[in-house]
Amino acid sequence: MFLSMKNLTLIFAFSLTIQLGCAQDNPPMIETPTETNYSYEVVVEGIDIPWGMAIINSNELLVTEKSGTLYYVKDGQKTAVKGLPDIYVRGQGGLLDVALHPNFSKNNVIYMTMGISAGENEEGGNTALYHATLNGTELSNVNLLYKASPNSKKGQHWGSRIVFDQEGHVYFGVGDRGNRDVNPQDLTRDGGKIYRLNLDGSIPEDNPFVNNSEAKKAIFSYGHRNPQGMVIHPKTGQVWENEHGPKGGDEINIIKKGVNYGWPEITYGVNYSGTPITNKTSKPDMEQPFYYWVPSIAPSGMAFSTSGVYKKWKDNLFVGSLKFEYLERIVIKRNKVVKREKVLEKIGRVRNVVEGPDGYLYLGVEGKGIVKIVPES
Repeated sequence: MFLSMKNLTLIFAFSLTIQLGCAQDNPPMIETPTETNYSYEVVVEGIDIPWGMAIINSNELLVTEKSGTLYYVKDGQKTAVKGLPDIYVRGQGGLLDVALHPNFSKNNVIYMTMGISAGENEEGGNTALYHATLNGTELSNVNLLYKASPNSKKGQHWGSRIVFDQEGHVYFGVGDRGNRDVNPQDLTRDGGKIYRLNLDGSIPEDNPFVNNSEAKKAIFSYGHRNPQGMVIHPKTGQVWENEHGPKGGDEINIIKKGVNYGWPEITYGVNYSGTPITNKTSKPDMEQPFYYWVPSIAPSGMAFSTSGVYKKWKDNLFVGSLKFEYLERIVIKRNKVVKREKVLEKIGRVRNVVEGPDGYLYLGVEGKGIVKIVPES
């Protein structure tokens, strides 16, 4: 069989695209340690899908159950918090993340993301960000800060984690809501975006698209598929995010102002049927992921371990895997992933991971509740 010069050129171009698009050469295979020096203890039982978690202190925390309950937990005993807005539960959507205001100790304000249907006449729902005052086990001053639109009856890709930077901003993500061909690349539409607001819900004057008359002014970055992990890097202050790819192509991204992360114009994944989404893994005007997984692990919450409580884990990144039911430990050196390791393999679908104020890592595990990783002495 002979190939024409045109076909040879196309093959070379496609090969070059793959090579240039590689976010990291020779990414390491994940390891299963032969010996471990840690165990875990269950600190909160009886939560089916513990989507979000906010740790107040060593005895108190808040946990969201995706089906629509916010739990206040003290000494392991959980109480449902009253005063939540009406929550739209469908597919992957429901009550999602919860986070404490940076001055929570003084104002008792919390932030929550959830699916709601309010505000529009059409059926369905979309992701919203609220803040409220926590008074024991009741909420007051419940305020809607942002509501993505339009509503959709699709059940997939709602996002959504919440983090705060040191400059008085709150960040949260909304997935593409199952409309990949329109939402992620269109600045006039919500979905497939990371948003930045002031803590009171107003739009920061230096947001990247405030001078674009047609764009959604809250957008900070775009071209995302379904962000379900987000954390502030403890040293750089940058926002780190992970998101679900399709079949392959889950990503870790370092979020930058006004940057396009490419979905679905570039991806390392394919359709679930195995057919291609695109033959491109890179474009000049689109950001490469810091790291990507093939095959997909279905990443969820993520956290850096900063405390030194766990020997050899300081400054490592931890990401929950829904698909493979472990916590993934990621060692980064010189801005490159050099090691991956399974922690608590087969513990269950790890929905969230948070470093508590006591320095321990807490996991939200579906069907199990909240567990604490305990180092062995």
